Amino acid sequence: MASRKITITVPEELVESIKERVDARGVSGYIAAAAAHQDAMDRLRELAERLEEEHGPVTEDEQQAVLDRIAAIDDWHDERQSHPDKAA
Repeated sequence: MASRKITITVPEELVESIKERVDARGVSGYIAAAAAHQDAMDRLRELAERLEEEHGPVTEDEQQAVLDRIAAIDDWHDERQSHPDKAA
């Protein structure tokens, strides 16, 4: 992916905090990853809004069903991690 140099203004305290955490990717890589994450979240929010316009809001029962499914996947994954020799 092509890169382009830009200038941004960031509070000094944030820059210092980032510098304490970065590895080989450096401050630019850290900020690029944060911007990519925010872009993905914005796109996901836009998709959710379009889907709600088309299909109506998600109900509490639908939300709970998704949370239950995620918990089941987590449990399955934890079980596989604790018994890696088990077949899928």
